[in-house]
Amino acid sequence: MTPLAAEVNENLAQISNYLVYSSMAVYTLAFFAHIAEWIFGSRSKVGRTAAALTGAKAGAAGAAGAPAVQVRGKGGGTAVLDKPKVVTRSAAGTRDVPDGPGAAGGTEEGDLYGRIAVSLTALAFLIEAAGVVARAMSVQRAPWGNMYEFSLTFSTVAVGAYLILLALKKNVRWMGLILVTTVLLDLGIATTWLYTASDQLVPALHSYWLWIHVSTAIICGAVFYIGATGTVLYLFRDGYESKLAAGGRPGRFATSVMERLPSASTLDKFSYRINAAFFPLWTFTIIAGAIWAGDAWGRYWGWDPKEVWSFVTWVAYACYLHARATAGWKGRKAAYLALFAFACWIWNYYGVNILLNGKHSYAGV
Repeated sequence: MTPLAAEVNENLAQISNYLVYSSMAVYTLAFFAHIAEWIFGSRSKVGRTAAALTGAKAGAAGAAGAPAVQVRGKGGGTAVLDKPKVVTRSAAGTRDVPDGPGAAGGTEEGDLYGRIAVSLTALAFLIEAAGVVARAMSVQRAPWGNMYEFSLTFSTVAVGAYLILLALKKNVRWMGLILVTTVLLDLGIATTWLYTASDQLVPALHSYWLWIHVSTAIICGAVFYIGATGTVLYLFRDGYESKLAAGGRPGRFATSVMERLPSASTLDKFSYRINAAFFPLWTFTIIAGAIWAGDAWGRYWGWDPKEVWSFVTWVAYACYLHARATAGWKGRKAAYLALFAFACWIWNYYGVNILLNGKHSYAGV
């Protein structure tokens, strides 16, 4: 490499770093905008009504026996609302509960801040994506040769998937605050502990399989993360709905948050569809890795720690999908399996790469 080419690559690496830090600044602004969306949404009629409903004392309230709630409007008038009923369907563990209005709670102020948050998230995504491209140009290869580059691309793909779902008119804006928070955490870990200067790869990695195998692994991990987020919220929302159905009274804060999320049934279906749609791609990722191993090391499978935990992750997701098809394992049991599967993916990335030695250790951090 000529001195001029080396200088150009170094400048591109510095530009990449600048873009990554700039994206973190914009993600931080998006984080505060999402916070404002939730705060203003908590002041909505939905939030006040839900708090009144769960805190209302038992008493006579009409022929149906459901307590009525008075909500005071801006003009001083009041409106009487009937307590919504939770109807249990014939299938065990399912309820006919409508979706909540979202983080904004149906308020104009909350919706405005929510739109600002999405716009800032989209801007940060473009800046971070430019940083990934600049990193690729500086090393003149696929920008995922080590954990730092993998983390950058992972968070970029996760945000990109979220924005695609929004563009497709899917009801996922409730995920924005959690997504931006975890992306900031991911980038913070990457820039603080995982940073690796631009460098070339060992000869074994110089293959077109780097583009195929690692890119599909990143896509699967990012989408599995979105599915895991939906699963965690499903568990909270399901517990909330169960408490209401049993006559319990959740706290005011829990009520304000849970009432604005989609129903447990919707969150459950969302997570299942996400995981089921990308499980075949994860299967292809493992197969592609085996083929690459055959080309690089002369064997397709050697029970390397990375290979073992990739297979464990595959088995865990396969068990989850099978559980969803088994009546006795639907609902919370299947959700725990889904979270275990994603925990295996996380361990395979952080734990195996940092703590265990194997054929994949040459990538470094």
